[in-house]
Amino acid sequence: MSQMNQWAACPSCEEPLEPGDLFCGACGYDLSAVSGPPDARPTTVAEAEPEPAAGEAGAAEAGTGAAGWPAAPDQDSAGNRAPVQSAADVPGTESDGGELPPQVRRDDPPEPDDYPLPAPDPRAPAAPATAAAEGGKVCVACRTGRIDGEGYCENCGHAQPRERDHMEQELDAVAAVSDRGLRHHRNEDAFVVSSVALPDGSPAVVAVVCDGVSSATRPDEASAAAASAANAALQVSLPQGTHPQQALHDAIVAASEAVNVLATVPAQATEHEPHRHQNAPACTLVASIVAGGLLIVGWVGDSRVYWVPDDRSAQPSRLTEDDSWAAQMVATGLLSEAQAYADERAHAITGWLGADAYELEPHTASFKPDRPGVVVVCSDGLWNYAESADEMAQVVTTDAGARPLHCAQVLVGHALDGGGHDNVTVAVLPFLVPRQGAGSGYKEA
Repeated sequence: MSQMNQWAACPSCEEPLEPGDLFCGACGYDLSAVSGPPDARPTTVAEAEPEPAAGEAGAAEAGTGAAGWPAAPDQDSAGNRAPVQSAADVPGTESDGGELPPQVRRDDPPEPDDYPLPAPDPRAPAAPATAAAEGGKVCVACRTGRIDGEGYCENCGHAQPRERDHMEQELDAVAAVSDRGLRHHRNEDAFVVSSVALPDGSPAVVAVVCDGVSSATRPDEASAAAASAANAALQVSLPQGTHPQQALHDAIVAASEAVNVLATVPAQATEHEPHRHQNAPACTLVASIVAGGLLIVGWVGDSRVYWVPDDRSAQPSRLTEDDSWAAQMVATGLLSEAQAYADERAHAITGWLGADAYELEPHTASFKPDRPGVVVVCSDGLWNYAESADEMAQVVTTDAGARPLHCAQVLVGHALDGGGHDNVTVAVLPFLVPRQGAGSGYKEA
């Protein structure tokens, strides 16, 4: 049964009504479909009609039905329904009549939002303080939630990036970048860059890069322990006057001992590796020292050091030999380098740091470059995408000596653009030829 009209004016076109009208005489609106006039609470975007009447458009977009906006005409001069203009189509003004400042940032996508959020109800209690307002760490997803001790947002449950997912460090004479890559759930690489004074006061610059063996338990812990232990050993031995090549050999031994200690600590499988064998933690190590006009390298495993002269007409070089199945096949003459590295067994390593490693054989070598250049110390996550020395030299930026951090960032970006199948870590050390006395064959820096 129809209910008696309680409207003073048509809710559609605002035509005056009589108490007994069931339909609007102007627009035909069915007045029996509603029981009474709307309440006075603010109208939210979610509650607004898809096509509000022209006279109500300003109130709906402003978020309140009580504002005294002037009503738009119902029809244009030709008798057509007047278009409704969005608030975004007209310039706004501040309360003093001045123009609003231009928009300088837009974080939301440019496409219309199919699911707009309702405007806040002014009668609702104030929202609790966010984690940012309280000085805590803010969720990268919802931007408001607090992060719990396990790295998850208490508001939306989103897992937060680990600190090691992307790391950068720059000193005056060396820089390094490490990234998780695009396929791994965590970064199992680690690096340390540092400098220390030799007995004569000249600096020694150090870069250590370690790559966790993914098939081992806790490879991320192994790489971090090895890098830290190697650097700590060098910080003690180099100022005492130990030759850098001997100091690097001893540092690799110290790194191996630090990784071996991890095997004595019981490990628990994580959510990402519930079926991984509980074998000994393991990693590879490669390091370089620039000191006293010498370039010293040391390694165990398949991470590498490349030499790239500033003069790109000069020949770049790879200064390390992999401890790997492919390298053994090439060394024995059984396969060519192209055949060996195309085999699925190419990256099976034959040397590593860890309690279950074969007899530890640290490799060290010293070089005395006759020209300036840069030293690239990297894990296989990089050299997989620039394997030969020539390929690496093409990726190294021409201003790497002056901007080592920028060069390291470009090299990591090259690996990510290539697919980022592995963790990527690279350190870049500029090498300047020291000034020599008369008769020396060395060029000045």
